[in-house]
Amino acid sequence: MNIGIVCYPTFGGSGVVATELAKGLANRGHKLHILSYAKPARLDSFRTDIAYHEVDLSTYPLFEFPPYDLALANMMVQLIQFENIDILHVHYAIPHATSAYLAKQILKEEAKDVPVITTLHGTDITLVGSDPTYKKVVDFSINQSDGVTAVSEYLKEETYRLFDINKDIKVIPNFIDLERFKKSKKEHFKKAICPEDEKIVTHVSNFREVKRVTDVVSTFSKMLENGVKAKLLMVGDGPERTKAENKCRELGICDQVRFLGKQDQVEEVLSISDLFMIPSGSETFGLAALEAMSCSVPVISSNIGGLPEVNIHGETGYLCELGDIDCMAQHATEILTDEKLQQKMSKAARKRAEKFEIDKIVTVYEDYYEDVKSSL
Repeated sequence: MNIGIVCYPTFGGSGVVATELAKGLANRGHKLHILSYAKPARLDSFRTDIAYHEVDLSTYPLFEFPPYDLALANMMVQLIQFENIDILHVHYAIPHATSAYLAKQILKEEAKDVPVITTLHGTDITLVGSDPTYKKVVDFSINQSDGVTAVSEYLKEETYRLFDINKDIKVIPNFIDLERFKKSKKEHFKKAICPEDEKIVTHVSNFREVKRVTDVVSTFSKMLENGVKAKLLMVGDGPERTKAENKCRELGICDQVRFLGKQDQVEEVLSISDLFMIPSGSETFGLAALEAMSCSVPVISSNIGGLPEVNIHGETGYLCELGDIDCMAQHATEILTDEKLQQKMSKAARKRAEKFEIDKIVTVYEDYYEDVKSSL
């Protein structure tokens, strides 16, 4: 099939999943076309079976903000016309599903009807859902899609709760490349960070407020108070980084914390990690947690959203109520001071990650594409 995938190019989960899905589909013989306003972060190598199309945003004095949704719809029309697209798969409802609907209406005059599948990832539902500015547009755009998927049962239920949806939503979870995300020998790297054989606690995010990065620092401080010898690696960047750095200074633990910024090869950091921490206030799936688990790293997470569907309490790590720093510190201390428990959870984390192996999930998407096409 010739498949068009529309996504945001950022380090966020939706862009990562869309790009990795494109790679997985290409590996199975499909021709992929990725549309975005910039090259996606994970589209990091040249491939003849994946074409990148940049949405041109021409600037005019009349527009303070160029109308991206219209430019995107125009690009969709051209792609369908000239590349013989069989399926258009848009990731994130706003504005991608809306632009896809407009493109379909334009192409009706040419008797072209390409199925549109919309995948919901999270903030397009949980944040927009609380903003009446977009609700009717989201309702309409999702309902006009030929197929709709969500990355977790939690997100599916939230979509039905927040919006007036009359379409069936199929849950297809996020996935992981087990070959890329696996524990590898990086002893020299770990020794450079932990010369006294300290444990390594890691957090990876875009440092938005919802990720609660100051909770990570506060929890780590309590772990040190509990006698755990460890270093904290903060991977990523964003608006809350300064607050996290200030919290380190306030608690006097700067010598034990390193801010590494954005890392393209995050699996190398995860390979030397002993524990992963993700205390988010909202996670519709928890891709960062899955990547850590695939590298055999136990996870301490908040008990919200889709995280309980990934991180199994008492098996692959522990779940705590949102903001319960004492709970997270206690469980983290248990894992890092009990070698047998840490090894047991490390193995369980990897085994759990294997259920989300990319080929398994790509097959589900292929079957869903065929089901949607045959139903039209």
